[in-house]
Amino acid sequence: MMTQSLQDLEREIEQSRAQLDQTIDRLQNKMTVSGVVDDMLGTARTSQYGPVFDHVLDTVRQNPVPVMLIAAGLGLLAYRLGRPVRPRPTRLIPADEDFITEEDLALSGSDMRVYGSGAAPLQDPDDHSYLRRRMNPGI
Repeated sequence: MMTQSLQDLEREIEQSRAQLDQTIDRLQNKMTVSGVVDDMLGTARTSQYGPVFDHVLDTVRQNPVPVMLIAAGLGLLAYRLGRPVRPRPTRLIPADEDFITEEDLALSGSDMRVYGSGAAPLQDPDDHSYLRRRMNPGI
C-alpha cells in the first residue's frame, strides 16, 4: 500500500511538471517579440479603431519603401537626439587690431560695429556697373 501511494505521488509530480513545462512554454512564446506584437495587433484590431488600423496596415504593405524611409529618418532623429551636443567652434570677427568673438557680441548686448556708423556703404546702390561686371566678368 505504501509503494502504491508513492507511485501515485510520483505520477502526480510528473503530471504537475508536465503542466508546468507547458505553462512556461506558453509564457515564453507570448514574451517573444513576435508574440507581443501579435498580442498588440489583436488588441488593436478588436478595438473601435480596428478598420483604421487595417487601412494603415494595407497602406504600409502597398508602400514599403516610403515607410522604411520614414522609419530610417525617425531612427536617425532619435540617434541624433541621444548624442551629446558638441560645442561649436567660435568664429573670430576682425576688428581693428584685436579679434572679437561672436560670444563677446552676444554678451555685450550693445551695438559693437566693426566700422563707424557714418562709414560709406561698400557698394553704392545706384552703381549699375557693379551689376554689369557681375553679369559679364570680362568688363
